[in-house]
Amino acid sequence: MANKIIYINGIGEILLKKTKRAHRLSIKVKPFDGVVAVIPYSVSYKTAEKFILEKQAWIKNSLAQMEQIEEKRSIFTEKTQFCTLWHCLKLEKAKGNRFYTQITEKEIKVKYPKDIPVRDERVQAGIRRAIEKAWLIEAWEILPEKIEELAKKHGFKYENLSIKNTISRWGSCSYNNHISLSLHLMRLPEHLIDHVILHELCHTIEKNHGKNFWALLEKVSPGARKLAKELKKYDARVY
Repeated sequence: MANKIIYINGIGEILLKKTKRAHRLSIKVKPFDGVVAVIPYSVSYKTAEKFILEKQAWIKNSLAQMEQIEEKRSIFTEKTQFCTLWHCLKLEKAKGNRFYTQITEKEIKVKYPKDIPVRDERVQAGIRRAIEKAWLIEAWEILPEKIEELAKKHGFKYENLSIKNTISRWGSCSYNNHISLSLHLMRLPEHLIDHVILHELCHTIEKNHGKNFWALLEKVSPGARKLAKELKKYDARVY
């Protein structure tokens, strides 16, 4: 893989990423990632830059939409009131230069170096890691029992379950029926958690999103397409 960064007025930095997996030129604009051009090895950087210039209007429009998403992301301070299902965030300045986190029964305790502002990205990243650790604990308490109940209720069989800090998708089901769920499911209303789990359980039978898949999902999760649309209102990167 080879990378190059270019700068275009009105857009800013763009990462050009060459990869063997790419079969065609494509541009991705994602929250907190900026603009990335994915390029096949057979395509030159010069050709990629020309392609980007042709897509300037689309890129600018996409960046404006992404900025709206990014602005929704919280900045955590000592005054922030933030709770997961079972834990509430508590921030304190440490006496030394050490960054310290602890998940107790009811709290997400975060102590950060006193000489670093709380709004510093390093502190914010540490806070988010602590919050995600709490969500992971909660996920392992809730999701295994929930998927077992739903599988038994609707007659599905799956091999095993993993829970990961996945932000690109809420869940996945492998060819061998191993189901992986995102810890960020803990941020969703319960009816959407059930919908995501049932979606992946349906993939143990239907391996694509064809007509048969949606018919099966509708059977076990009535109003499936409406629920899928509701799910799109949530972004795993924004909290």
